[in-house]
Amino acid sequence: MNAFRFLLAIMILWILGITGVVAYNHGLNLVPIFFGDMASLTWPGQFNADFICFLILSGLWVAWRNQFSPVGLVLLPISVFFGISFLAPYLLFASFKANGDMKEILLGKVRANK
Repeated sequence: MNAFRFLLAIMILWILGITGVVAYNHGLNLVPIFFGDMASLTWPGQFNADFICFLILSGLWVAWRNQFSPVGLVLLPISVFFGISFLAPYLLFASFKANGDMKEILLGKVRANK
């Protein structure tokens, strides 16, 4: 569990660092670039299309893990729009809340205790 938490911490620091540098150098106007690459039907666009599918699955998993409760439904778009910047801290928090129980981390407290 410590290795998993360490990996999450590295991901958080890495993505925040990269995001800071890119935002400073290029601004925050990501949406037209992201979808423009997809419209161009090039490899960056293919990667972005694949990535958005992962983001949607991530958001659906977070909502499902939270029983599609109001909290889960609020977290769904946050997960989709913020990606690993949201998911890594969410999993890190969940790992401590579940005392390292991977079944509870993945399924949520209700499903893990059935």
